[in-house]
Amino acid sequence: MSLKIVMLLAGFAGLIGIALGYFLRWLLTIGKRGSMELEIKKMMLEAKEEAKKITSEAEKKSVKMLEDSKREVFEKEKELKKTEERFIKKEELLDNRQTDIDREVEEIKRKIVEIKNTKDKIEKIVAEKEKELEKVSGLSKENAREELFKIVEKQYEEDLSIRIQKVEMSNNEKLERKAKDILVSTIHRLGNSVASDVMATTVSIPSDDLKGKIIGKEGRNIKAFEKVAGVEVIIDDTPGTVIISSFDPVRRQIARVALENLILDGRIQPARIEEMVENAKEEINKIIKEKGEQAAYECGVYNLDARVVSILGRLYFRTSYGQNVLQHSIEMSHIAGMLAEELGANVQVAKAGALLHDIGKAVDHEIQGTHVEIGIRILQKFGADKSVIDAMKSHHEEHPYETTESIIVQVADAISGSRPGARRDSVENYLKRLADLEAIANETSGVEKSYAIQAGREIRIFVKPDKISDVEAKKIARDIALKIEKELKYPGEIKVNVIRETRVIEYAR
Repeated sequence: MSLKIVMLLAGFAGLIGIALGYFLRWLLTIGKRGSMELEIKKMMLEAKEEAKKITSEAEKKSVKMLEDSKREVFEKEKELKKTEERFIKKEELLDNRQTDIDREVEEIKRKIVEIKNTKDKIEKIVAEKEKELEKVSGLSKENAREELFKIVEKQYEEDLSIRIQKVEMSNNEKLERKAKDILVSTIHRLGNSVASDVMATTVSIPSDDLKGKIIGKEGRNIKAFEKVAGVEVIIDDTPGTVIISSFDPVRRQIARVALENLILDGRIQPARIEEMVENAKEEINKIIKEKGEQAAYECGVYNLDARVVSILGRLYFRTSYGQNVLQHSIEMSHIAGMLAEELGANVQVAKAGALLHDIGKAVDHEIQGTHVEIGIRILQKFGADKSVIDAMKSHHEEHPYETTESIIVQVADAISGSRPGARRDSVENYLKRLADLEAIANETSGVEKSYAIQAGREIRIFVKPDKISDVEAKKIARDIALKIEKELKYPGEIKVNVIRETRVIEYAR
């Protein structure tokens, strides 16, 4: 019984303890809640204070910014106002100027009308006076002008002639002095030999007995040689020589080399002839290539097509009036380069044009046309520069001079070809040129007689003094010079000297 009571008491005490625990916990919870609410209220108060502070600062900044922007707007408005006032002043000034200009234009128009009216009046007066003069003199205006010119020309003929001569002499002296300085300097700088160069077409043989071997049985050897080499072999009674004839200088040289090698070898037969001719072709082609390269290198003309260089080398076996064409071209290139330096022209173009000016002569026996036209086609085909073609194509005046370099090439050709001993010319051609020169002079009205002197470099013309005046003599000299330039071909220049001589003879008895 007591145990039950104890247990009941213990249970009741446990219940009371539990209830007290919950009650205490509830009290603690209520206390904590109150403290948290206080904390939250405190934080809210602090946040409100901070917000007020931030808002106050923001309001102050906004007020300041607003004041600054108002001040800036005011300054801008002030500047705009000044600018507007300045534009208004300029517009007023322009309006005033335009008004002045309009006024001046009107004044100018008025003056133009006045001048035109005055001019018309003057022309009318002049026309009336001219009509009166024509009535009085009985001559028209044109006739009166011609008569006046004739009178003035007659009165001042001698003065005009002297003045013209002085002016021309002064100009000619300056030009000749400058030209002589340039040419003398050029020729002195180039001291090449000018001896005539004729490529041999004869082959010396040690014994006339070899002529029989060259001919062969029934002419077999000589026929085979002529067929393979493309030349004609002439064997006559001339002792110790065999003549090779061909219009192609390269073939002639191949035949010469082959025949000389056959003579040295001693075995002259068709099979051996073919072998020797082939070997000679290789040797000559090698020489052609070397000569072309040497010429281009010596003249400083580079970037040429290899085929152009090879064709250029063929000129080594070509002559013109006894002058080796390749040597003539090299000499021309040097002269053209010096002239171009003196005159401020393109040196490279002048040198290349001079070196290649006669390249058409290398194949002119194979292709139709003049050597100039052939040369132009060769250079165009192998991509030569147009300026070089323009420089070389006018050296015989077949084409007009298009550049300074083309004139330089023509002058260099004249210098190289006309130097003493450079070329040979036949007596017939020389005499014909002199006769043509005198014939041109004698055809002119008023010429009494003429003489070509100085190897055709000068012609002296005597005119009839009773028919030709000094002024007319000057005109005759000019006309004859132009006619010579048009009808004759010649190197250098020809001096036309017109002489008008008046002789008065009287006898004392």
